[in-house]
Amino acid sequence: MSVTSARGPDFGFPEDSAFGLETCADTASLLARERPAEPVYCVYPEIYREQAAAFVAGFPGHVLYAVKANDHPAVIRLLNQGGVTHFDCASLAEIEQVRGLCPDAHCYFMIPVRPRGAARSAFENFGVRHFVIDHTAGLDLLADQVPLEEVVVFTRMAVSHEAALQNLSTKFGAPPESVPGLMEAVADRGAEAALAFNVGSSVTRPEAYEYAMEVAQTVLNRLPFRVRLVDVGGGFPRSYPGFRVPPLEDYFDSIRNMSARLPLADDGAILAEPGRALAAPGLSAVVEVLLRKDDRLYLNDGMFGIFWELRFKGHDRYPVRVFRDGSSHSGDTRQFSLYGPTCDSTDVLPGRVPLPADIRPGDHLEFGSLGAYSLAGRTRFNGFYSERVVLLTAPDARPPGQAN
Repeated sequence: MSVTSARGPDFGFPEDSAFGLETCADTASLLARERPAEPVYCVYPEIYREQAAAFVAGFPGHVLYAVKANDHPAVIRLLNQGGVTHFDCASLAEIEQVRGLCPDAHCYFMIPVRPRGAARSAFENFGVRHFVIDHTAGLDLLADQVPLEEVVVFTRMAVSHEAALQNLSTKFGAPPESVPGLMEAVADRGAEAALAFNVGSSVTRPEAYEYAMEVAQTVLNRLPFRVRLVDVGGGFPRSYPGFRVPPLEDYFDSIRNMSARLPLADDGAILAEPGRALAAPGLSAVVEVLLRKDDRLYLNDGMFGIFWELRFKGHDRYPVRVFRDGSSHSGDTRQFSLYGPTCDSTDVLPGRVPLPADIRPGDHLEFGSLGAYSLAGRTRFNGFYSERVVLLTAPDARPPGQAN
């Protein structure tokens, strides 16, 4: 099945460019040069390239980056440079952006409900050939917009597991018992039928994928034909302070072992939609201490900004290091509560964070592993919204929590 060469707007970034961003060697160099009064978000290009290359090499199938995790143009391009050529998109805007940044990318429109006309535009203007439904009504709507005989249509199956921190099958997904009928309806209308599911967010144990793939095996065994593609979704986790998960290789091994049991076509393939696992490692936030009240620190970014994901179940801290006057600062530690800059009393980070006991206003904190669900979801509440993103160019630059 061919994919057209349609593309989005040309962002004009040469392959070796800084993506239009300000550059600096590393965080220490940035803070030695100036004392930024607004939050600065630092992109570590080598981290993104390395993470992408490792995931693509280790996963037993095709890797679709979930653009929702971090849609910054530099992040998309860096992951592409690391070997990611397939992208899980949830909107026409994401498709347009990806095709503008990576003209040869394969975009998958992997949301079962789309605005009117979006599927047609994706098909006609951007060469999208992979869509998803979870109900016969969705199949009817898709058939009105694209020629089904030219596309792959995934049926999303509802499946969840206790190892996932969030159940992602409450809004989307057909019950497993109804999936074979839906997939047969897809095939009867001329499309290539495929299967998709998402076991949940931040899956803490690999057996969750084993369970979901066992359910998928039962579904596929009920079909009168063999499918080519099975999408195991996202949920690939990352370790944070106080939140440890198995290495990604354990998840890859479980999926590899289970995929051998699926009744796939001879040219069958497994797909995955990692978001956090690819986006988290390569971005940090540099914030300033505005005020200290005993064991309470007030920062210039908070829960309505870059830390918004901490409102949800899961990790409650990020790796952090302290800078004073442009140099790394350490010492005996004390537990602190951290508050954001807004007027809202709920603007407080969960838990307490160990920091040097002598920390003071004007010091800067750099929080690492902040690339996932941070830039993409922050708000402009109270008018606090920094636009400053800096590319750190030193080959050995590493964010907090990651050794050279």
